[in-house]
Amino acid sequence: MTVYQGPVITCDKNNTICSCLVEDRGKVVFTGNELPGIYANHPKVDLGNRALIPAFGDSHLHFSSYALFSSTLDVRAARDFSHLSELISAYVNSTRPKVVLGFGISAHSVQEGRMVTRTELDKMEKRPVMLVKYDGHASVINTAMQNLLPPKIKKLRGYNSDTGHLFQEAFFKATDHISARVPVVSLVRHMLSAVDRMAGKGIALAHPVEGVGFLLDLDVDIVRFLARGLSDPVQFRIFFQTLEVRKVLKRKLPRIGGCFATALDGCFGSCDAALTAPYAHEPDNTGILFYPDSQVDEFVRTAHDKGLQVQLHAIGDAGVDQAVRAFDRAQKNNPRKDHRHSIIHASLMSRTAMELCAEHGIGIACQPSLLHLDLEPYSYLKTILGDRADRISPLRTLLDMGVHVSGGSDAPVTLPDPAFGMWCACNHYRADQSVTAAEALKMYTYETAWAGFDDSERGSLEPGKTADMVILDQNPLEMDTKELFRLKTEQLILKGKPYHGNQGLGSLVWKGIFG
Repeated sequence: MTVYQGPVITCDKNNTICSCLVEDRGKVVFTGNELPGIYANHPKVDLGNRALIPAFGDSHLHFSSYALFSSTLDVRAARDFSHLSELISAYVNSTRPKVVLGFGISAHSVQEGRMVTRTELDKMEKRPVMLVKYDGHASVINTAMQNLLPPKIKKLRGYNSDTGHLFQEAFFKATDHISARVPVVSLVRHMLSAVDRMAGKGIALAHPVEGVGFLLDLDVDIVRFLARGLSDPVQFRIFFQTLEVRKVLKRKLPRIGGCFATALDGCFGSCDAALTAPYAHEPDNTGILFYPDSQVDEFVRTAHDKGLQVQLHAIGDAGVDQAVRAFDRAQKNNPRKDHRHSIIHASLMSRTAMELCAEHGIGIACQPSLLHLDLEPYSYLKTILGDRADRISPLRTLLDMGVHVSGGSDAPVTLPDPAFGMWCACNHYRADQSVTAAEALKMYTYETAWAGFDDSERGSLEPGKTADMVILDQNPLEMDTKELFRLKTEQLILKGKPYHGNQGLGSLVWKGIFG
């Protein structure tokens, strides 16, 4: 039993802040301002000017991709093509990989102001190279990598042999093909390292979207394996990225969706997010809807009727409208009291879409960190969207309408860092869409728990709930919101016990899988 004394931010429905919390055998047994005498002689932790909060959550990330790219080549820091070449050479010289996989290439962060091309990559490296764009929806490959791709991929929409740029279906299928080459043991080790990095940021609950083309959907099953308790720090709630409902039912998973196969449109970085009106700089381009309404409606209806929780990627307002219409029709055809379906991103939304989300309890898994992404700056969004750029992620409006908005990272697009996400949510580039520190904190705690049906067990510090908690080095509710990015996780506490790192790997060694 441990007694915590100091600021306790419970994140409960009443936004209670108290001065005492008692944990016993992994559960919260008391919160309040007056410590009962029965707890007086138990060990105490004096928080001082720090704060105790529920453990953070991440409501949307590509965990396998984040784990893989975090352990390979990160090119986000490239200043120009010469610097990019140096980063690739340094990585190759230190690791000697057979295939070079990198993440974070952007036209907006390099001096040249454009994407590198196949022939330019050929001069940088002879090994097969694939650099995934910062938004996770496109890539560039060199000739050696091009030669590894089967002919059927080269016939898909979005394949450009001359530039080596891959978009849309060509990108997704090429990523699937290359992912299948990653050794299983290597992937698991990368995942365990990623778990520790997330735990270091105070994250104990995550909603990974899996199904990136590993042979026999291996990534899904590995993350399921980790979710059974071997990765002690993080509770996983997996969304299987497939339109094949039978695959999910066969694995007895309660959730389906995410991105890739269940992405309804593209993204702003590639100007293929589906819009109801043309892009400001391309009057003939309204983006792409990957599927007709009929197919989306059929998928959502089938999954909904089977009792699954459904999540769809939609960025442009036309994509969001398509998602909301499908949820609306499924719910009206077969009312479910508490389905908790959700839309990932929902960057641009019509008023009607917002109202339907509020009416049907459709959640939004948003990524506030994208509001301040140097790789996709506001100036670029203003160029391609015009005044619509100021309508991106209307957080204040959504919360005022009663829509459930949870916070995530979309890792590896942005790194899993709830404190930075809170800062972004409180400092929206349109001031009237900013939220309060308390609201931002709940987006990354209670709302993430709600979004995965975990709110009865996690997401707030209330008697009877699991004592998954974080000690922050400062009290976020007393900080200037412009300083929230300075907030640090001092200690992650899981079921009442401090987390010290490598617990996931330790479990696997103990079980004889590694070691």
